[in-house]
Amino acid sequence: MFSWLSRDDIKKRHLQMCESVLEGLKMVYKNKVLPLESHYKFEDFHSPPLNDTDFDAKPMILLVGQYSTGKTTFIRYILEKDFPGIRIGPEPTTDSFVVVMYNERDGIIPGNALVVDPKKPFRPLSKYGNTFLNRFQCSHVNSNVLKGLSVVDTPGILSGEKQRVDRGYDFHSVLEWFAERVDRIILLFDAHKLDISDEFRCFLERLRGQHDKIRIVLNKADMIDHQQLMRVYGALMWSLGKILNTPEVERVYVGSFWNQPLRYDINRSLFEAEEQDLFSDLQSLPRNAALRKLNDLIKRARLAKVHAYIISELKKEMPSMFGRENKKKELIKNLSAIYDKIQREHQISPGDFPEIKRMQEQLQHHDFTKFNVMKPRLLEAVDRMLAEDIARLMAMIPVEEAASNKENTVIRGGAFDGVMNDSTVFGFKRGEGADAGAGDPDWIVAKDRYKYDQLFDNLNPVDGKITGSAAKHEMLKSKLPNSVLGKVWKMSDIDKDGMLDADEFALAMHLINIKLDGNDLPNDLPEHLVPPSKRGFQA
Repeated sequence: MFSWLSRDDIKKRHLQMCESVLEGLKMVYKNKVLPLESHYKFEDFHSPPLNDTDFDAKPMILLVGQYSTGKTTFIRYILEKDFPGIRIGPEPTTDSFVVVMYNERDGIIPGNALVVDPKKPFRPLSKYGNTFLNRFQCSHVNSNVLKGLSVVDTPGILSGEKQRVDRGYDFHSVLEWFAERVDRIILLFDAHKLDISDEFRCFLERLRGQHDKIRIVLNKADMIDHQQLMRVYGALMWSLGKILNTPEVERVYVGSFWNQPLRYDINRSLFEAEEQDLFSDLQSLPRNAALRKLNDLIKRARLAKVHAYIISELKKEMPSMFGRENKKKELIKNLSAIYDKIQREHQISPGDFPEIKRMQEQLQHHDFTKFNVMKPRLLEAVDRMLAEDIARLMAMIPVEEAASNKENTVIRGGAFDGVMNDSTVFGFKRGEGADAGAGDPDWIVAKDRYKYDQLFDNLNPVDGKITGSAAKHEMLKSKLPNSVLGKVWKMSDIDKDGMLDADEFALAMHLINIKLDGNDLPNDLPEHLVPPSKRGFQA
């Protein structure tokens, strides 16, 4: 069948027949990227090959921070329940990597069993040996939150003398493995302890290329007052700017993610707004999972291409018989010159190259004579994938989103219901601004009516109404821009006669005060703000 078609045409037809974006990603990776990785020993230098579970896995969040920054407490906060194996304390309590995942029955799966489970994406972690696997486990929890995402709790990064302790496995490589595969990396900092240890700094420097996943949380911010918080926030921004080495200012979420009373309540509204922003970002993860995996595959394919150029260039420079060891040392020492040559010849951005010092360290352990020479066909396949296949998969994403059940793409349960969807007066911005007074039998504006009536009488009403120009003169005293005052006017002039009676004027003043208090105006006038004399007047 299709005997007149080339192999690439057949693969293109198969891609068009894929039922989902994820199926398409699996196909292009196996057919286009994986052959290139295998030919040039990509796994030995970067990360193991991807398998189907890497593409099928739910979105994951990686929590990283020094000990006692509240990582485990953060998980309990969003789940609103404990998980098996939870330990919380001021000392380093979590010495294991704990993946918290959904299951109807709570329980713990130890690391050795976890890495052989074909339904979970952790098989490559077996290479880190028993010392690591003894400190790796999965906690199954029956929580609605975990139906949409999984959370990875990590050992506290050590500081001071403790960071010299040998963990018995390559801690930073494990962290990096997770960082490449998760959807969000949440860096937690304690508002009391901003010193960034050498171990933490080393990990942050290895997050090159992952900055789009990073979210920074300044936790335990309720333990300091407003003035101290400003200073701590500034100090954290300064420290991170030096380490992450990016021109953009990193977004830092400020809050206190636990269910205990706030010590300093003065920043409550700030914490609520920050929490709303962070949870909104996390809630978008299931909806954007396919796009994130497509983006990660593009980054991986570009790195695989550069790696192939480097390996083939080293092979080409090696002598056929004598002086191999000396030549190898020379090539490693002058690796930067090889990078420059590849950049010029293939018009590759410097940002696509692996970190040079790390590459030099890894090359020490390889026999360059066993490297493969350039194989243009493999590189051309990846170029076609980036130019054609990725474009087709990108076009499928909005169609797939439109056809999907939106209920299944939003995280629900736990703290997400309280933070994002709470319909009580304690929900975000509920009972404030234009929402204040909703459900009350009396008109909320009436409580300040005496002030508004005095202003109204001073504006010389005629037949119980003031002109638009008189109302404008008074409303301009608020110093709000015309665009805002125009919106206030449209909602207040309910009978649309270009004038305001006493009720309409009181409503206009109330809406202006809502805005001056820092709240947003509604797009349409809520029913509970309509003056009793005007109810039934609106169309």
